Amino acid sequence: MDIEKDYGHRPVLLEECLEALSIQPEGTYVDGTLGRAGHAQAVLRRLTTGRLVGIDRDMTAIEAARERLAEFAGRVTLVHGNFSNLGEILQKLGIVGVEGMLFDLGVSSPQLDEPERGFSYMHDAPLDMRMDAGAALDAFQVVNGWSCEELRRILYEYGEERCAPQIARAIVRARADRPIETTGQLTAVIRSAMPAKALREKQHPAKRSF
Repeated sequence: MDIEKDYGHRPVLLEECLEALSIQPEGTYVDGTLGRAGHAQAVLRRLTTGRLVGIDRDMTAIEAARERLAEFAGRVTLVHGNFSNLGEILQKLGIVGVEGMLFDLGVSSPQLDEPERGFSYMHDAPLDMRMDAGAALDAFQVVNGWSCEELRRILYEYGEERCAPQIARAIVRARADRPIETTGQLTAVIRSAMPAKALREKQHPAKRSF
C-alpha cells in the first residue's frame, strides 16, 4: 500500500525518521504526535511482535488513525491525550521502557485545511484554534479576555513576534468596541498594528488578506 497514493501527502522526513528510529521488529515505539498516522503506519509495517503507542490531542486525528491503522489493531494503542503526559500514559499502559519515540511538532495539515478549526489565516472563520476540540479554552477567550500583558507575553514568547507590544495593545483597543470573533477580524487588527516594513516581510501571516 502506497502512503502517498492513499492519503495525498508524504509524512515529513519519513525515511530519515525510520532510519533514526532503527526499528527493532519486536520493539515498543511511541508516536507522540499521531496526526494522519503516516509515520505510525510506516513504523507498524516494520514491526512483527512489537507495539506502537500513538498519542494525539485531536480526537479527529485519533478517529482517522483508528481507521487507517485498522490492519494493525492488535499491535497499536491509540491514546487521546497530550505527549507532555507521556510518563503517566505509559505507566497506565504498563509500559516500563520503549525502543524509540517520534514527535512531529506543530499544527497538522488537516487542522489547517479545515476552516472551522480557526487555525488558518487563509479563511475567515470563528476564532477557535484548539488542538483538542473538547478543551474548554479557545482562541476567542484568549483574544477577548486575557490582559494586554498576557497577550504580549504569549505573542513574544511563543510566536517570537517583535511587534508583540503593539499587537497586544491593538487587540485590547479593538475588543473594547466589540468582540474579535473571527480570524479575519484578528488579522485585520494585527495588520493595523504592524509597521509597513514588517508587513512587507513575506513570512508574516498578517500580510495575507481575505
